[in-house]
Amino acid sequence: MQNENSSCTANGPVVVERPDQPERPDKPEEACGVYAVLAAGQPVANLTYFGLYALQHRGQESAGIAVFDAENKVRLHKDMGLVSQVFDQAMLERMPGDLAIGHNRYSTTGSSKVCNAQPVVLMTRSGPFALSHNGNLVNATELREEMADIASELTSTTDSELIAFALQSAVNGGLDWDQAIRQAAGRCRGAFSLVIGTPEGLFALRDGHGIRPLVFGHMGELDQAQWVVSSETCGLDIIGASFDDDVKPGEIIHFRQGDSTPSRSEWCLEPHKLCVFEMIYFARPDSRFFGESLYSYRVRIGETLARETPVDADIVIGVPDSGIPAAIGYSQFSGIPFADGLIKNRYVGRTFIQPTQAMREAGIRVKLNPLPDVLSGKRVVVIDDSIVRGTTSRKLVAALRDAGATAVHMRISSPPVTHPCFYGIDTDTQDQLIAARLTLEEIAAHLGVDSLAYLSKQGMVDAAKANSNNFCSACFDGAYPIEMEEAVRSSKLMLEPAGIAATL
Repeated sequence: MQNENSSCTANGPVVVERPDQPERPDKPEEACGVYAVLAAGQPVANLTYFGLYALQHRGQESAGIAVFDAENKVRLHKDMGLVSQVFDQAMLERMPGDLAIGHNRYSTTGSSKVCNAQPVVLMTRSGPFALSHNGNLVNATELREEMADIASELTSTTDSELIAFALQSAVNGGLDWDQAIRQAAGRCRGAFSLVIGTPEGLFALRDGHGIRPLVFGHMGELDQAQWVVSSETCGLDIIGASFDDDVKPGEIIHFRQGDSTPSRSEWCLEPHKLCVFEMIYFARPDSRFFGESLYSYRVRIGETLARETPVDADIVIGVPDSGIPAAIGYSQFSGIPFADGLIKNRYVGRTFIQPTQAMREAGIRVKLNPLPDVLSGKRVVVIDDSIVRGTTSRKLVAALRDAGATAVHMRISSPPVTHPCFYGIDTDTQDQLIAARLTLEEIAAHLGVDSLAYLSKQGMVDAAKANSNNFCSACFDGAYPIEMEEAVRSSKLMLEPAGIAATL
């Protein structure tokens, strides 16, 4: 195995302001993106690059690609930064092969260091493998204790590496790849969508609840199919691959070179619990869930929001980009004209250059800028997908008023976020979630809006073309589908919820 980069060794009661630290985004922060291509004679590294580019919204901290060549040697390159910063054409040309595994990372377990970037590549008695993981384990501490004998070999602080070492152990213990993957997955508890490259082809796997999405498709004719696996369908679209199906919750799929049909089987059975925030916010609007684009779903929840929480106003605006489809739906149902009242700087990604505290207090507008020509003298309905801490929303409301809005009515196209996520979304501890600490009226006063309303949980699930019981909505109601050790729960949960959380 060749690694192209260096490594490291793992060794107001509502908002707590930390002036010595960069300000955290006022959103649930991204899940990761996984991608894989099995295609003989194709530039699989380039295809994976474009797939990761399509999935960039799922993680901007690091990117990586591992490629298997004809002799099953693996070339790995991963580093901190966006896909376009980590890879160039010269690098991709030095990664020939027929099978590639890719990953975009946003850290939910483990710090932001290059040693925590993925894919994870390890050697076994049966050859090397590369693994990419989207999700979060709730028994990582337990797994780490079980693997105390190989602690010195761990090079990261991620739960993803623990999955990889569990797989290595199973293969070295005598199991074939399919059996070993099943055994390793059986040791894991939590959310995990995996793509795994091996000398025997490509494997794709989801946990029994299917909390994080995973889909597959093909390029070319089926009798000589070239297989692609992606966190979302937008990763198939970008390289012209056809969508075939979801990797089902609790399913393992084995793709082999030249096979017209992959081998599919169930490795565990649990109630299906897709993260509903994938529908509302995380996945790209052009990705397809349950037979339609998420754009259509987000327009429908906007319509539902208008039906549930009407208000007299002159214009409806959305907070770019994720609030736009719901704002269009709200406008269509209510009859209030839709307008572009906020302009987004689309070239602002994650940056290591942070505004100073003084600049933040002065209201520096790095990402969004209001349009006074549109807003002045208007009663405005502003649609956003969620409020987590309330800090950004409060500044946004002030900016709208500064631009001349005579009234600001905020409508949120999801229920109040009252509980932290343990399954792959980086949310604050519960004491930092504004809806867990304040009532609706108190939040409205804190934000400085004329009125505030959230989408109901029932409206959220009814708008989806799926069984309402098949979603994880724990961030809205605390109904966690996977049991956790008390130490894990108490790390983020408060003992006595207040505010909106106390009324649920």
